[in-house]
Amino acid sequence: MVRAENLFEAHLAVADLDASIAFYRDVLGLELAHRTTEPRAAFFWIGAHGRAMLGLWAAGGASQPNAPTSHIAFSAAIDDVLTAPHELRSAGITPLDFNGHPTDAPVVLGWMPAVSIYFRDPDGHLLEYVAMLPDLPRPEWGVVSWYAWQVRQRGRA
Repeated sequence: MVRAENLFEAHLAVADLDASIAFYRDVLGLELAHRTTEPRAAFFWIGAHGRAMLGLWAAGGASQPNAPTSHIAFSAAIDDVLTAPHELRSAGITPLDFNGHPTDAPVVLGWMPAVSIYFRDPDGHLLEYVAMLPDLPRPEWGVVSWYAWQVRQRGRA
């Protein structure tokens, strides 16, 4: 099985995203790394870029009925994240993509960039293995499959 190296990120559902952004940015001094409008979420670096992150998700409401309330991510080596779908399936666990659909390959979050694979524990909590990539961030690419990321990166060489 993939070895978790550290806790990489934790996510919280918040009642007022703007107020929470102000609190974590202005009071606690965390750096706002990325904000999305659909779903409504914000991500903060904790310490150095790529070391640890906090995700805030606008809770409930018509536009956010499925905002995660318990999601944690474990940092892992890139090669381990790439082999994780096979390892998870071998353990009877369904690997998931960013949208929660079963998959056989990790995805890349272009804004970071990081390669990730998701899965659920026996209680349904969303878990993730994630590894930062040495590539330049490509937020305009959104979330793409590992294979699509590789093709696009080769096309830029």
